Amino acid sequence: MNSLRALQKSAGYLHSQKNLFKLNNGAIISGLQNSTKILNNQRTMATTEEPKNDKQKEKSGNIGRDLLMVIAAGGAIGGVLFAYMENKQVQAQSTKDNNYEKYHKMVRKDLPTYKMADVNKHDTEKSIWVTFGVGVYDITPLVPIHPGSKNIMMGAGSSLEPFWEIYAQHKTQQIYEWLETYRIGNLDPKDTFVANNETSGPWANEPIRHAILKPASKQPFNGEPPAEILVEKFLTPQEIFYIRNHLPVPDLEENSHEVEILDENSKKTKTLTMADIKKMPKYTVTATIMCGGNRRSEMHDYKSVKGLYWGKAAVGNAKWSGVKLRDILLSMGVKSNEKQHVIFEGADLDPACNPYGGSIALSKAMDERGDVILAYEMNGQPLTRDHGYPLRVIVPGVVGARSVKWISRISVSDHESDSHWQQNDYKGFSPSTDWDTVDFSKSPAIQNMPVTSAICIPSPGESVKVSKGVIQIKGYAWSGGGNKVVRVDITADGGDNWIVADIIRQGEEQPGKHYGWVIWQAEIPVKKNQKEIEIWSKAVDSNYNVQPETFKNTWNLRGVLSHAYSRIKVKLQH
Repeated sequence: MNSLRALQKSAGYLHSQKNLFKLNNGAIISGLQNSTKILNNQRTMATTEEPKNDKQKEKSGNIGRDLLMVIAAGGAIGGVLFAYMENKQVQAQSTKDNNYEKYHKMVRKDLPTYKMADVNKHDTEKSIWVTFGVGVYDITPLVPIHPGSKNIMMGAGSSLEPFWEIYAQHKTQQIYEWLETYRIGNLDPKDTFVANNETSGPWANEPIRHAILKPASKQPFNGEPPAEILVEKFLTPQEIFYIRNHLPVPDLEENSHEVEILDENSKKTKTLTMADIKKMPKYTVTATIMCGGNRRSEMHDYKSVKGLYWGKAAVGNAKWSGVKLRDILLSMGVKSNEKQHVIFEGADLDPACNPYGGSIALSKAMDERGDVILAYEMNGQPLTRDHGYPLRVIVPGVVGARSVKWISRISVSDHESDSHWQQNDYKGFSPSTDWDTVDFSKSPAIQNMPVTSAICIPSPGESVKVSKGVIQIKGYAWSGGGNKVVRVDITADGGDNWIVADIIRQGEEQPGKHYGWVIWQAEIPVKKNQKEIEIWSKAVDSNYNVQPETFKNTWNLRGVLSHAYSRIKVKLQH
């Protein structure tokens, strides 16, 4: 068993400890607790937007009170909370640090001072205190009305600090202000732990990223390149390929990394080193990986959603090389069926040593045409840390969340992964479903992605030079499940007339195996003296699936599967 699994199992002792994250002379000295299985999504959402009317303010306040109940659990709820607390706009990051410093280090002269030992005593349902920076907070009133109240006790009498260094999305003005209303005192300076969130803790060893990547969040880092750069190459270079991280990036070594594989029915296990994997037949597949939240910002422009404010470049196309998962499973005697699942676990861990995870149908993994691989190369080069070094899963045609990076464990099971990201995120819902009515158990996890396209050149609002009565546009299109994009239609007059774009780059795979995107371009005629133009694109795949016209009927509260027509307005220079 590799060291990661040993670490995860060793957490069992820490899980049994009553006192979590106590502070002793400024050091964190204890426990971790399972957090990712605890969820009440109606109660864990917050937004950085200012309420626009009294009704929104009232709803926002209710969400805030519920959110504080979750925050109170610190580590217990942290793994659930962070996926929903992603900053919606990059601008929010620019104000985060100032707010953080204000509330993190602000001594209230009107309040008494307590020692950490005093806080530790308040760890029962009758009295629940927590600390944040130099503040002491009594959150007892929040517990009885919270549906997950029994789990809040895991963080009682301790500090929120370690988890807020992991889940930096907590650090917003709104949450600070809500928490401050429950403040009862100051923490003795001798007991105060103030972390440097740039150079210490789990983020201290993050990879260096290309400056061209626009961050949607900094901790964990998530970023995308400018869309106009994205479509300049059929294969996206690693350096500008979008990055989607859910947890701190692990620092792994190829010579010591192992993957544990388990068939839960037969109880057969196999542990493979990287050397073992590289001795197996090498297989290469060209596949597009797309975040489930790609183009979320466009859906948000129609109606507010919760999640990272992704543009149209949370997607990339690459040539992935490694070993077929099918070959490994066949060597263990696994046979395909329509009922079982393959569960993936990464080496990126939350504070309770729970890994990022996801699962796919066993039938997909065993399909010779499914091309699911354990990849160690990207475009002919070793993977970088941000992209899963030394080994990751690639599940072509499927939402990027299932292509688990830093793969450490694979299980054939009768059930899906119980990971938060499989059960309580990356799912679609009716436009009428809101955070008061949503039930994640009622919706299947996203697998194959829908057909989509995006206009990448020119940029929205750009001033474009008209040449010989036309302007040039360029973009990408892709459909999940191996479906081929057969056409991209363009209109510049609201759909009265359409132009079929030229597909200038496309793979030559067999039907059902078109896992890569297409790059297209078109010439758009413009009228003389026309000053502005609005252009739409829609893609059609080999099953004649087509993009919906607007986000009105596909809107969902998480902003996933955002694939309505791509629309831009540009100014014209004659």
